[in-house]
Amino acid sequence: MIELVAFDMAGTTVDDHGLVYVALERCVTDAGATVRPRDLQLWMGTDKVTAIGALLRLGGVEPTESTVASAFDGFRRILAESYRDVPPVALPGVEAALRELRSRGIRVALTTGFTSEVAEAILHSIGWTIGPAVDGAAPTDVLDAVVTTSDVPSGRPAPYLIHRAMERTGIVDVRRVLAAGDTIVDLLAARNAGVIGVGVLTGSLGRAELEAQPHDYILASVAEVPGLAEARA
Repeated sequence: MIELVAFDMAGTTVDDHGLVYVALERCVTDAGATVRPRDLQLWMGTDKVTAIGALLRLGGVEPTESTVASAFDGFRRILAESYRDVPPVALPGVEAALRELRSRGIRVALTTGFTSEVAEAILHSIGWTIGPAVDGAAPTDVLDAVVTTSDVPSGRPAPYLIHRAMERTGIVDVRRVLAAGDTIVDLLAARNAGVIGVGVLTGSLGRAELEAQPHDYILASVAEVPGLAEARA
């Protein structure tokens, strides 16, 4: 049985209405670069500073330190404005699934390419809190840990977000960890971390695109994770 699930945020557990895609594209085009849809898809799920630098270069703009910093400031501003107008919400069935997993003694962590500032704003918006489960009682908090790109030296596809989630929740065996996400780099990070990798279809990628990557399962949603054999005692 697994002891930890590590789920991505936007597009996996949280419906942000695709606004992170919009903000990322706008901040790069505002800097004078062009953005091809396939390049945007490739860099979604990575930490946003790295994504901005890569997209600038691919779009014909030299990603200097100042250019990337300015574009990242633009990304945060655009995203904050967008989230104020259209707040993120939990994807259908996800909160119930997280609570069910925790009730079985499985720790639940979120990992994200957002900074801590952005992640905290999203969690506040949807009302998810972090705290230890109490033996014999239904968990009042939804999460055991949240790990952001602010917490690790490199984001996905590096394995560090997942391994930091293991560290924070006291899990030492990668064979007892499941990581799920809606992007290519989510699956690559799971493989690099040595954990069970699950692709979910709640983001912008289709089944064929996710199946082309290393994976153990492709599910309609993380709401289906409690039904996996590895999640049942």
